[in-house]
Amino acid sequence: MTEPALSNLAIDPVRLWDTVMETALIGGTPKGGICRLTLTDLDRQVRDWFRAKCEAVGCTVTVDEMGNIFARRPGRDNSLPPIAIGSHLDTQPTGGKYDGVIGVLAGLEVLRALDDAGYETNAPIEVIDWTNEEGSRFAPAMLSSGVFAGAFSRDYAYERQDRDGKTFIDELSRIGYRGDLPCGGRKLGAHFELHIEQGPILEAEDKTIGLVTGVQGMRWYEVTVTGSESHAGSTPMPLRRDALVVAARLIQAVQTIGLAHAPDAVATVGLIESHPNSRNVIPGSVFFTIDLRHPDDAVVARMEADFSEAVTANSPAGVAVAWERVWDSPAVRFDPDCIAAVRSAAEFIGASSRDIVSGAGHDSAYIARVAPTTMIFIPCAGGLSHNEAESIEPPHLAAGASVLLRAVLETDRRMGEKASKNSNE
Repeated sequence: MTEPALSNLAIDPVRLWDTVMETALIGGTPKGGICRLTLTDLDRQVRDWFRAKCEAVGCTVTVDEMGNIFARRPGRDNSLPPIAIGSHLDTQPTGGKYDGVIGVLAGLEVLRALDDAGYETNAPIEVIDWTNEEGSRFAPAMLSSGVFAGAFSRDYAYERQDRDGKTFIDELSRIGYRGDLPCGGRKLGAHFELHIEQGPILEAEDKTIGLVTGVQGMRWYEVTVTGSESHAGSTPMPLRRDALVVAARLIQAVQTIGLAHAPDAVATVGLIESHPNSRNVIPGSVFFTIDLRHPDDAVVARMEADFSEAVTANSPAGVAVAWERVWDSPAVRFDPDCIAAVRSAAEFIGASSRDIVSGAGHDSAYIARVAPTTMIFIPCAGGLSHNEAESIEPPHLAAGASVLLRAVLETDRRMGEKASKNSNE
């Protein structure tokens, strides 16, 4: 990729960093993170901001029926499917400034760099904000990219409720981002996603770029333990039907299951609600969630079976345990050509790199079902993510965005050559 036409093509690292800091003010927390839950007023605010910035560089912005935003820069041959750069702008309740956000904003920087240089790609370039990647408000995660890829139906997604009983469709309509375009059924030439690693490997090995070869399998569960409330002072221990005690045993079982399948397995209970949650009332019901992950789907299935056995062993008379799997995301293998483009781009800019499997779920895991896809990781301090203290180094962000730009250009070159060859045959 040494053509003279590309000599002026480069991202602006200062502009990119400033853009990240600008959007961090939308939902910024006192501890330096972001609370920007999907389909809230703050989500609408950052969506409006993103739309305006993309239109300012000549993009046509459209929104589909799941609220996914597509900012399209035309190419020389608009009959070619667009090369997409996608991630998300929603965050966890105590999220950091970079998780997901840099993937969208680096895409915006790619559009700006192309515009600055007056460079015309062969295929259109499309930057996408996928709705509800986090799943912290509406489970499951990656909901809208999942609808786009056919993993979920639109109606299933519309019916999802948050913990206050508000539905996805009502909140999507309320913030004005229920678009008219069908979700899915359109071809993407490729899909790239820049993201922080959310783990410690790149930092520990002093690598700048993670060449993401796939995503591990993961399953989510919801568990409800039902006993009976009674007075904490007057109910003898042997006569209690304490839902929290049973829940505690099952939570410990989840920890044991994760350790039993180490080192690659992880098992987490991340949300717990005890009712009536009073200090002098024996808990009558407990709701909690489980997250199981492993690169091998067969191991995830074994972990699920282990939990089923734990439920049987820890369901005493008078206490009922109901549980269901609410999400199943099988392990994903990314596209070899897209990975090769990222590898070549890292070599081009002289960035150190290593192959890596993502431990976290991402929109790319679903988009890989319908388009050639891969991801680019950069280090985050201490591997910390889903935390207000999340931190990255500006040079790493610049390197990741530069690799993203070069990988997109390499893919565009290949698509242009293929289209030219086909037209001459």
